[in-house]
Amino acid sequence: MISKRIIPCLDVRDGRVVKGVNFQGLNDVSSPVELASYYSENGADELVFYDITASAEGRALFTDILREVASTIFIPLTVGGGINTLADFDRVLKSGADKVSVNSGAIRNPDLVEEAAKRYGSQCVVLSADVKRVDGKFTVFAKGGRENTGMDAIEWIRTSVERGAGEVVVNSIDTDGVKKGFDIEMLRAVCDVVNVPVIASGGAGGVEDFIHLFHSVPGVDAGLAASIFHFGEVKIPDLKRELAKNNICMRLSL
Repeated sequence: MISKRIIPCLDVRDGRVVKGVNFQGLNDVSSPVELASYYSENGADELVFYDITASAEGRALFTDILREVASTIFIPLTVGGGINTLADFDRVLKSGADKVSVNSGAIRNPDLVEEAAKRYGSQCVVLSADVKRVDGKFTVFAKGGRENTGMDAIEWIRTSVERGAGEVVVNSIDTDGVKKGFDIEMLRAVCDVVNVPVIASGGAGGVEDFIHLFHSVPGVDAGLAASIFHFGEVKIPDLKRELAKNNICMRLSL
């Protein structure tokens, strides 16, 4: 049985980790280097690093902080924010990322996913989809959740995987930071149309939410969260032990 993964997320703005609710009201949390090192040493299976304002500000991702983060951790690192070209993929991978997450760049240029998969392999290409319900329909948002594309999210994710995305992070804007559980309905809809790893993001409030996630949507490969880990509300070793007790396969390193 393949182990489920627990993944902390570092949303970075101006060199600091921040966190908000529904992608709004961002508050300062900590140094990304310090947090990354802590998670690497305390049971995280992987780490996600998002430069959350790069796309909205029309700039490239900050690589100096990324290099420092990459040099301090010993777990896989996925990096996103301002990824618009193959040159961006190259720069981020050379800065220490294991996988590159693309969102707005792929919306602007859907061929980017296919081109990157051909050059670097599908395992390096992660589609990050920011999704919100609009008039009852799962809809893709761009630029850090600021721009409604009007695109059907499930179809967008399906076609992106067909183009070569090797993994999908499903960011539910509706549940982000609310801490009332993952968006089970949305995740089921995604898992029904793809056969690559799916990472659930948005809504984790406690251990029970992860148990419910993996039992309710067996197709989900990983649970991603931010604030509950950043503020010590849930410690990853404790979470993994509880998941294992509930017959969810985990890598237990501590």
